[in-house]
Amino acid sequence: MDHSMMSVDLTPAINVLAESLKTLGWQMGTAESCTGGGIAYYLTEVPGSSAWFAGSVVSYSNAVKQDVLGVTSHDLMDYGAVSEQVVAQMAQGALRVLNIDCAVSVSGIAGPGGATPRKPLGMVCFAWSWRDAHGTSHARTTTKQFTGDRHSIRVQTVEYAILGMQRLCDAFGSGDWYFESFERDD
Repeated sequence: MDHSMMSVDLTPAINVLAESLKTLGWQMGTAESCTGGGIAYYLTEVPGSSAWFAGSVVSYSNAVKQDVLGVTSHDLMDYGAVSEQVVAQMAQGALRVLNIDCAVSVSGIAGPGGATPRKPLGMVCFAWSWRDAHGTSHARTTTKQFTGDRHSIRVQTVEYAILGMQRLCDAFGSGDWYFESFERDD
């Protein structure tokens, strides 16, 4: 089995996302924990990605989540690193640190260890953030439960993050400025 991060071809989806970002005039970035930079890896495999991709913060440790992205120690202690509260702060921190228009963040349990009864193997939290026309940042979050081994969970996470960013672009392209069309499907 090919366990390289590029064992799944997301190029068609990324090409659609790239066109959407360019149409909106947006730069995007990522804040990644369990994927370890995998989302950024996929995005930058597409030629010309520098026109719409600014960068990534790989915040595998809680210290980086706090010191670089501004996640509060209170939320890390109360909710844990794998929580919608924390990924929302990660995504909004990416907006600030990378000076971008939109961001996606992820944190999850890819395994094989780290799972608990309340946070099982394959649980991944996502946030997509953006700035509105007034410069105010917003975020939408969701939690997914993936199955498979560590590699499979990470690839599913990358794919879902990219598709969620496309949903955000589609919402803005249709004039849904508050991303209300983003459906929670957990």
